[in-house]
Amino acid sequence: MNPSSRRHWISDVSSAIRAREKLAYGLAILAFVLALLARFALDDFLSQGFPYLTFFPAVILTTFFCGTGAGIICAILSGLAAWYFFIPAQSSFVINGQGMLAMLLYVFIVSVDIVLIHYMHTASARLRAEQQVIHGLYQQQTTMFQELQHRVANNIQFIASLLMLQQLKLPGDSEASRALEEARSRLESISRIHRRLHDPADADQPVAHHLHLLTSDLLDATGLSNVSCTISAEPVNFDLPRLTTLSMLVAEVVTNSLKHAFDGDQRGLISISLERVDTQRLLLRIADNGRGMPRHFNPRTSQRLGFKIINSLAEQLGGEALFSGDQGTVIEVEFAA
Repeated sequence: MNPSSRRHWISDVSSAIRAREKLAYGLAILAFVLALLARFALDDFLSQGFPYLTFFPAVILTTFFCGTGAGIICAILSGLAAWYFFIPAQSSFVINGQGMLAMLLYVFIVSVDIVLIHYMHTASARLRAEQQVIHGLYQQQTTMFQELQHRVANNIQFIASLLMLQQLKLPGDSEASRALEEARSRLESISRIHRRLHDPADADQPVAHHLHLLTSDLLDATGLSNVSCTISAEPVNFDLPRLTTLSMLVAEVVTNSLKHAFDGDQRGLISISLERVDTQRLLLRIADNGRGMPRHFNPRTSQRLGFKIINSLAEQLGGEALFSGDQGTVIEVEFAA
């Protein structure tokens, strides 16, 4: 049992006893009796200077577990018993100056203990009530946030469906049809990423987990059985904005590879790695074994939308997209960890 669970268990037991008044006062009397018996048992070993030794723990524990009223009852009974049995002259309520001083000291100590424990429990009860309110608000906020994200993803998917309907009205080989197809594909990719990243079950997962899910979705969407993806990533976690940017970058590059890199039934392989350059920098590397880029093609100055998106997303990560490869394409982005 961890310390937090132990504290909750003790608090729950105390609350349960305090809620049953008869049980609380019964335990107070029992604690007094046990303390009195213990004091009698130790009488031969203790001097007359310790008449209240066993009663202090009884009062403190009773107040803590049974409540202020039960603690006061235990304190009164303990004080009277100590006065009668253990303060000279014993077996009477006659008291001298030294005994009166001891009695006043006892009253002061148990009063302070009872007051402190009372306010401690009051503060604890108030804190637990506030925590319950906060927890309820958090649950409400989480539910509303999830509903909002669900609606956003649905709206994105709806727009993609509208684009598909418009595309069907155009000639299949027209430039407008191809533009609508690319826009629809990107919107569907964004919708999938949005759903994945806002799934509470995956909230605390490392980057590698999200990349595996993302590439699986992309492969399933294209239906290509001859292409596979491998993921190798450091066990790092990103906040949601950075993870979204990284996921969109990977999705754009992988989608381009799936569409343009491989010929026919070629066995395609897309390798994605996220490695540490040093303690402050990470390197994202995406490579395929496809046909590669034309010899004199410069992705940095290309006017193609896909490369513009890749360069823009790399800049959002705080890096720069570097393209290379004659036999296949390699894209590398180095950015702050």
